[in-house]
Amino acid sequence: MRIANLADRLVLIHDHLAVDVETASGGRFGPDPAAVFAAWGEFAAWASAIDVTDHPDATAFPDEELGAPSPRPRQVVGVGLNYADHAAEAGLPIPDEPVVFTKFASAVTGPSADVTLPGATVDWEAELVVVIGTGGRDIPEAEALSRIAGYTVGQDLSERTVQWQATPAQFSMGKSFRDFAPTGPAIVTLDEFADPATLAISATIVEVDGTETRVQDGSTAQLIFGVAELVSRLSRILELLPGDLIFTGTPPGVGAGMDPKRFLRDGETLVTEIEGIGAITQRFHA
Repeated sequence: MRIANLADRLVLIHDHLAVDVETASGGRFGPDPAAVFAAWGEFAAWASAIDVTDHPDATAFPDEELGAPSPRPRQVVGVGLNYADHAAEAGLPIPDEPVVFTKFASAVTGPSADVTLPGATVDWEAELVVVIGTGGRDIPEAEALSRIAGYTVGQDLSERTVQWQATPAQFSMGKSFRDFAPTGPAIVTLDEFADPATLAISATIVEVDGTETRVQDGSTAQLIFGVAELVSRLSRILELLPGDLIFTGTPPGVGAGMDPKRFLRDGETLVTEIEGIGAITQRFHA
């Protein structure tokens, strides 16, 4: 299944066709994309039988109307230094335990966004984002994947000056400006992937003159702490709630790791893509 938020309504999508969930279910499930997570098991069982391409109510839609697939998560968890090569470019040791911070939920936005640059050192971090389905506490690692709704694409945008301006560092503040947590274009359930543990992930900057530069090019197979382990470890402390987001970490290639450092500029566009999920696009303005 591919679950999306189309003009603030819950839909199932395939390519550029969408089926409105409230209409197709005869009102069994409402239109609010955020509300469906509270009944995730029931919804997933119903939605798995829907063939979007052959549904009489399927209609075409434009990408720009897609919103954040989990638009009001109660918790947004970030995991730092979860790729060995990214830890190396940051000059930091590979962690023995997940490095956890939060992106405040007010930073969440959809897959196509215009982002105002709050400073001169805004950096990119392409990330696989886990969307929690049923969640819970003390989840065994063997059960962890069954507790999630699926995967989506995310950008952990970071204002590095704010992130590092104090001792200890202000990770959550530097990563929570408006529109600094874009996600989308859809939540993709794990049965859609040939191998959900090995997905190509990339970020590309399009400069004002149209020049394209691939700055990140990795694979989720390189995660130090995989998805199931992260969900299990986090749930030992947090209650993972339906609709929560977990940003799982970024591969190498961030601007702060370059020599000289390179940050996002006025007029540039950033395209982040994950195999089997799709792409999100942010346009940056001074």
